[in-house]
Amino acid sequence: MLDTPSPTLVSNESTPYINDVHNFYVTFYDVPTGKYLNDTGNSTEVYQSFILPWWRQVLWTVLFGCMVIVATVGNLVVIWIVLANKRMRSVTNYFLVNLSVADAMVSTLNVTFNFTYMLYSDWPFGHFYCKFNQFIAVVSISASVFTLMAISIDRYVAIISPLRPRLGKRATLGIAAAIWAGSSILSSPNIAYFTTEVDILPDGTTRRVCFPEWPDGITTRSRLEYLYNVAFMVLTYFLPIISMTYTYARVGVELWGSQSIGECTQRQLDNIKSKRRVVKMMIVVVVIFAVCWLPFHVYFVVTSYYPDVVNYPHIQEIYLGIYWLAMSNSMYNPIIYCWMNSKFRRGFKQFFWCCGALGNDGLSRHRGFGTEQLDRSLRSLSPSRKNGTSTIRISMHSTYNNTLLGST
Repeated sequence: MLDTPSPTLVSNESTPYINDVHNFYVTFYDVPTGKYLNDTGNSTEVYQSFILPWWRQVLWTVLFGCMVIVATVGNLVVIWIVLANKRMRSVTNYFLVNLSVADAMVSTLNVTFNFTYMLYSDWPFGHFYCKFNQFIAVVSISASVFTLMAISIDRYVAIISPLRPRLGKRATLGIAAAIWAGSSILSSPNIAYFTTEVDILPDGTTRRVCFPEWPDGITTRSRLEYLYNVAFMVLTYFLPIISMTYTYARVGVELWGSQSIGECTQRQLDNIKSKRRVVKMMIVVVVIFAVCWLPFHVYFVVTSYYPDVVNYPHIQEIYLGIYWLAMSNSMYNPIIYCWMNSKFRRGFKQFFWCCGALGNDGLSRHRGFGTEQLDRSLRSLSPSRKNGTSTIRISMHSTYNNTLLGST
């Protein structure tokens, strides 16, 4: 599903070898069977080398490198924020950790290797990692979208049916395990059918390729591959988008459209505002996901029905752009959490302060946690001080806990 677009193959009856900027002609001959691949006799096919000029390679490398760094660091910080502070360990945040694990996996274990393959049209990472790389790609993508669905369902139940018991820690971990198990099953064909092969080019150089070889044929010639791609698209894009659109629409009507009977207390109003902020954040996450992945799925549908699209001279850069947009989804979620959630925002500040990323000025501003500074911080951050009905227990053993005492 996530392999790079194959080199352009166009039947051509002329036999001379032609070398120009983009293409050269090469005859594909199957030694074991003694036959030509296209079964048209001693014919040749056009092979598009897909080697970009150096300055474009540098540009794409910078774009992908920045994306991988932001996605990896951002998602690891999200995991640290939730696991390091007990007050952050809610059901929704556990699911956000699961989402961050999946996004960190795709950025570290998949994107760099696929990008290298697309850039140089050569797979130097070996036979095992060819299989493992594609397996991890589908597992992490599936886990991400199924986690988003789980969050939407959890929010739906909590807001539409508030009297129903909430999920506990054990049930949440069980759902997360089921998500990874289902994603692994969905990705299992990649372990079974991806393989590597060495092509000898007319100039004597070799090219290692990583591609799926299905039981009914190689990639782009397999009916099974087409059906798998369609099933993958339906299960990991259209059905989740439809499901999340419905659940968040119902939740939106409940939170913004309904009117409560009687007078609301300040605590009830604060609770509604908190739920609205969480739902807004998750709606933004889902919209970004839908925008990032739509061109990717459309590309494979279009090329399935119109194979000549891959003959376009700039198809490699078009696919690189589509692939970058899809993979960049893994770096947007931490940015959204930091932007729309005050607890995560303070957690990010605390992380970079601990790492010295804010410099000496940041260190001097955050060094002091005396009684006066802490009390002033709590007065400005805690909405419970408005009516004076809540008491706040402060643990001086954890600087990080002090930073995150304020509610969203």
